[in-house]
Amino acid sequence: MSLLIDGYNLLHVTGIFGRGSQGGSLKRSRQALLNFLATSLPADQLATTTIVFDAQNAPPGLPHAIQHGGMSVRYAAGYPDADSLIEELIQAEHAPRRLTVVSSDHRIQRAARRRRAMIVDSHQWYVQLIQLRRLAQTPDSASDVKPQLPLCKADVEAWLNEFANIDVDQLRKEVTPERTSHPKTGDKGLPRAEADRNLDNPFPPGYAEDLLDDEPP
Repeated sequence: MSLLIDGYNLLHVTGIFGRGSQGGSLKRSRQALLNFLATSLPADQLATTTIVFDAQNAPPGLPHAIQHGGMSVRYAAGYPDADSLIEELIQAEHAPRRLTVVSSDHRIQRAARRRRAMIVDSHQWYVQLIQLRRLAQTPDSASDVKPQLPLCKADVEAWLNEFANIDVDQLRKEVTPERTSHPKTGDKGLPRAEADRNLDNPFPPGYAEDLLDDEPP
């Protein structure tokens, strides 16, 4: 399953923006988001994940594409806006029914529907990923406690301090529990009910199961 994320749309709905020279910058917020995604998504999904950011008013020399924590990051340099690049990527997808598009933008959602791709609202997707991340770190915690969005100023600063300046590879090791295979359990070494709730599925049990199937649609 491929994942295409509208980067600044995700930042907007969460409220994760640096404030002032001391609180950080848009660059710092973007870096924090990328680090969060790189350490929260399942390892085998990173290579098929693309995050797109707008490049208007970008500094000279900004690359069109980079790799971050195994993910592809695209900047819409040469495009009117990020939506135009995202639409192009949706159109170019060779297996659109196995593509999940994360955005609250109606223009992008329409483009995804035309190709019968899976659409997830940015707010909903972020909340679900936070819940599964917490569950992976503390399995006995209440998974139905949803983070309040947009974040308050104190929560934003705490989020930025945690993710803006970290070693992605090291943090991934810290937040991902060790697992072993077992033929009578889920493919991550947990009982099937627990495996379905594990971080290796970025959505709650039963969510878009047809897209998670190994067999092509």
